[in-house]
Amino acid sequence: MDTTETLQGILEFIDEHITDNISPEVLAAQAGYSTWHFCRLFQWGTGYSVMAYVRNRRLAFAAYELSSGKRILDISMDYGFGTHSGFSKAFRRYFGCSPGTYRLHAHSNRPFPPSLPGAYKYLIGGIIMEPKFVTLPAIKLAGFAIKTTSVAGENSKAIPAFWNDYMSNGMMEKLHAEKFIKKHDEYGVCFQEDMTTGEFEYVIGVERKDDAEISGEYHVCEVPPATYAVFSSPPSDGANFAAAIQGTWNYIFNEWFPKSGYEYAPNCNDFELYDDRSMPDEGKICDIYIPVVRMQK
Repeated sequence: MDTTETLQGILEFIDEHITDNISPEVLAAQAGYSTWHFCRLFQWGTGYSVMAYVRNRRLAFAAYELSSGKRILDISMDYGFGTHSGFSKAFRRYFGCSPGTYRLHAHSNRPFPPSLPGAYKYLIGGIIMEPKFVTLPAIKLAGFAIKTTSVAGENSKAIPAFWNDYMSNGMMEKLHAEKFIKKHDEYGVCFQEDMTTGEFEYVIGVERKDDAEISGEYHVCEVPPATYAVFSSPPSDGANFAAAIQGTWNYIFNEWFPKSGYEYAPNCNDFELYDDRSMPDEGKICDIYIPVVRMQK
């Protein structure tokens, strides 16, 4: 069973058990993956963190039930919101109005599980990419950071905008002029997300010297030691560079992981590495580092 089929089955399982006590651990066990690997896979396959997706589905089912005549408090309890106010706040954030207003002016049909695409296009030119494996010590970085969220795909807009600001408003030149730099290769690092909210920290940084003094205007962080599967994006020009990188990410999570015998390593971080190969106008390449461990049999 490929990744798409597995995730489609999980979406159907969620709808069938929408009023049950659903958790990332329960869904990971249903899929046959570790929790860490499943959460990462789910986000890349659906665009949502696990519990953000479950919460949105519960709200969709609750909206459907508003036309049944049941009390709003009872509906909120049925779908695990605990309090009327908590449900109303979540409902307003999702639908843009209160449950009462929705009941007065709208209704919805019974939700059905979304259908994931049956095929993915990776923009990798038909190449079967095999990673190299490296084990690295902790990587100490200094640079700039934002907080974003996977909810509603906000990160897919926020991170490119962050890179654009970094390259266009003097941040890049200022950072690379600092004396604390150990290497000028640039890292784009996703730190661990909150599994409930989908919020995570994204850092653009460079390696710093161990004993360097760094002013408070820079974000200082550390990527923990790990073994990585390293994928190189296919060579591309500047106009297609971002699409080639995204295609490589899609290949990793939808093609490589299911057949690899590896899973995403817990308490570790993935990152993109931009070195001299990322600089030319033609033939641009980015390396993607995925922390991995062997799957337990």
